[in-house]
Amino acid sequence: MLVFIVLKTHALRAQVSDFKSLDLVRVDNRVRSLKGAALDNLPILAHRLTQGLPTEVEKFRAIYTWVCTNIKGDRAQHNTVDRMRKKLKNDSLALVDWNAEYKKVAFAKLKRKKKTMCTGYAYLIKELCYLAGIEAVIIDGYGRTVDANVTKLENANHSWNAVRLNDKWYLCDATWSSGYMEEGRGFVSDYNDGYFLTDPVLFGKNHYPLEQKWSLQTTFAQEDFAASPLVYGNTFAQRVIPLLPKKMETVALKNETVFFSLKTLTKAVDQELSMSYYSNNEEKTLTISNLQWNNGTVSFTHQFKRKGIFDIHLKVNDDIIATYVFKVTDKDQPSGP
Repeated sequence: MLVFIVLKTHALRAQVSDFKSLDLVRVDNRVRSLKGAALDNLPILAHRLTQGLPTEVEKFRAIYTWVCTNIKGDRAQHNTVDRMRKKLKNDSLALVDWNAEYKKVAFAKLKRKKKTMCTGYAYLIKELCYLAGIEAVIIDGYGRTVDANVTKLENANHSWNAVRLNDKWYLCDATWSSGYMEEGRGFVSDYNDGYFLTDPVLFGKNHYPLEQKWSLQTTFAQEDFAASPLVYGNTFAQRVIPLLPKKMETVALKNETVFFSLKTLTKAVDQELSMSYYSNNEEKTLTISNLQWNNGTVSFTHQFKRKGIFDIHLKVNDDIIATYVFKVTDKDQPSGP
């Protein structure tokens, strides 16, 4: 069933809503005017992107959106690095040496063809920020997707940035803002603003840094990260944080009341909430009961009427924002696989 709700604003720390007066129109017009600019002289590019903009956040917005909308993802590079990470996962020194050499190739291709992978995006953000007088760092860690680090942290596979604005650190991911890879099409440019100065709690749903301090959270355990529900680009575009259940894989009893909740970070907007699963290639809608919302937090319940294993998708405005795996059993005996 579809449930019509109104989600209200709820601001957390270190996110884009800190900047109420951010003039996106002026900045984004600047970025559009420089579409296709060359990378052979980064100081000139940084100057052209930021000159005359009065605040650090506007300058950073110009740098970030230019990189996201002018640089394309490179599947070939991603696959090469992924293979070597797996091959050398037990030899960290050899991986460091290989990576140092491969970066030269990757950065040359970035400059020549404007194609790269996460390391190149993060490097370019950092360099342009440095030239504009903004402090930014590259964060290495685990990116959690439907294909990687799903139930345990196996390989550090991703890089992103932290940027200091008005003496406060913020998180962003230019790679995942820029678009996505699609089978048969390669890279698809599709700017996602949800990864720009993202709330740390939301950001931590699919990013885990090698240095815990860069989570910008006081407590952020690896085991909690790896066990949490899967989230997607749409989760960030919608700016919602799944809260309950806390784990992706959950055991429930038939007819037991299961509690769900999520928090919204967006401005007040009418939205539709739904939950479904697939059976024999057909989407089945599940009943949402006891719907409540309070100060930006939406909660509801569901009772599974039959046993089995179900991949449950929670949707906002028909966009999947979280996936759970429920194993529903009888009281006396568990279900089979």
